[in-house]
Amino acid sequence: MMAAPSRAAAAGNGGDAAPSDLSALFHRLNNQLGIILANAELLESRLTDATQRARAGQVVSSVLEAIATVQQVRRVADPPTASDK
Repeated sequence: MMAAPSRAAAAGNGGDAAPSDLSALFHRLNNQLGIILANAELLESRLTDATQRARAGQVVSSVLEAIATVQQVRRVADPPTASDK
């Protein structure tokens, strides 16, 4: 199992990302959410206890909401330009 990053490393650059770096940040966040989602779905499918299965299902639902929120934030933070259409 991979060790969690230190708090300093997790803080990154403190939110000072330039607009050109936003795409990379959104990509990294989506990658991490995808890993959490895949593991939560796998856990949910393997659990037999109804309570534990419901909790894993809550994690799945929450991650899906987080992914949708990231997409909304990305649209607001980096709207398409006329040349993107």
